[in-house]
This record gives sequence, C-alpha cells and structure tokens, in this order.
Amino acid sequence: MTPPNVDRTPPYMQVVKQLRQQIVDGALKDGDKIPSVREISERWQISMATGHKVLATLRADGLVESIVGVGTIVRTKSNVHRSARDRFTRMLSTGRIYAPGEYAVITAAELAPAPAHIADTLGIEEGQQAVRRHRITNNEDGPVSASTSWFHADLAETVPALLSTDRIPGGTPSAIREATGREARSAEDRMTVGSADAQQAEELGIEVGSPVLIGRNVLRDADGEVIEAGEYVSGAGRWTLYEYELGERD
Repeated sequence: MTPPNVDRTPPYMQVVKQLRQQIVDGALKDGDKIPSVREISERWQISMATGHKVLATLRADGLVESIVGVGTIVRTKSNVHRSARDRFTRMLSTGRIYAPGEYAVITAAELAPAPAHIADTLGIEEGQQAVRRHRITNNEDGPVSASTSWFHADLAETVPALLSTDRIPGGTPSAIREATGREARSAEDRMTVGSADAQQAEELGIEVGSPVLIGRNVLRDADGEVIEAGEYVSGAGRWTLYEYELGERD
C-alpha cells in the first residue's frame, strides 16, 4: 500500500508542473529562456534523458520553442489564454492579477440590469441592478480577452472602487475582502465555443463570426454565497491549461 502524502507523479512531470506553472503565472515570460537539459538535470537531480522529456512535454504543450543556437524559449503571447482560475491563483500567490506584459483597460464600471444567467447566479431577479465591470485584457500584441464581472448592487456602497474605471490593485476579490471580510474560498469555471458577435469582434480585433472561447466563472465565499459572477471571451488559437490528479481506484 502506498503511504499517504507520497508524490507518485513521474519525476519529469514534477519538473514540467513547476515550469508550466511559472509560465502560466508569468514568472517565465514570453521570450525568456528555459533552463537547458543539463541545467534541468542538475537542478532537479534527474537524468539527461528525463531532462529531454521535460522540454519535449513543454514543446508539446505549445509553451516553448527550441531555437538552434539560442536554446528553448517561452512562447505564450499568441497561444495561451489565462483563465479566471489562472488569474485568481496568481492573485493569491503574488497579489497581482495580470502576468508581466499584460494589462487591463476597464471600459465600464456601472450599475446595470443583470441578464438572466447573471441574475440566476447572483440570486436576484432578471433586470435587477447589479454592479458591472467590463475590461479588455491586452498584451504587447493587442487584445487577449474581454471579460465582465458582476456583483451584488449593495457592494457599490461598501466597495465604491467597483464603480470606478481605475484598476483595483490586487483585483476585485481583494478589495471586497478588505471592505467586507468576505473571502473567496471556492470557484468554478465553465467554457464553451461560439462565434464572435459584433461587440466581441471589435474588442478582440477579429472578424464577426470568428470562433471564440466563451467562459463563465463564479467565486463563492466560505458560506457558499456568490461574491462575483464573471464571463469572458477570447479568440481562437489560445490554449487554456488545466492540470489535475486522479485518485486511486479501489
């Protein structure tokens, strides 16, 4: 019987996991060099063959590119979509929502009628007023995604920054926690594919009808109450990365 708390992940995947997380978090930025096979072998005490497997896995993920005479470098600007999960995880670990090279422009911060799916999530009536914050996330090449966060209207008084188009340092969950004591404890993401409507196409710089990734996310506090309901859209060709472990079978 395997003792509890023993990491049975293959050694090469343990290294891949660490490097992958650094890339998604932005600690390793687009254009940065990845350690060489020899450096990986020495740093993680694994064989050269296993080090080669690490880089091969990252290449298969589309996260890095090997260039003759240069080495292996990070390639993420055009092919990685950082999900709500990635951004919230980064916020908890670094206090920052966006990775280096990315920034958001808040285009709306207002009280607005909640559409049906948002009203259902927030537990209010369709058309009832809720706080709406809409933003475009960009990197050096242009728009990456468009997203909207919705909050209960009463937060407009306790967290007035929600109605300002200024960026909130540390993100909206941090501002809500500081003002109310309510802390995000769980989250869920749902994703599907669709076609860009006129507004999405304009914001992302793509053609109307282009394929897009559409997501919805919910943040809940310790009591299961919704803190934030979000929705986002990103253009085609970007990968969302998730890693999870499967438990033992009886």
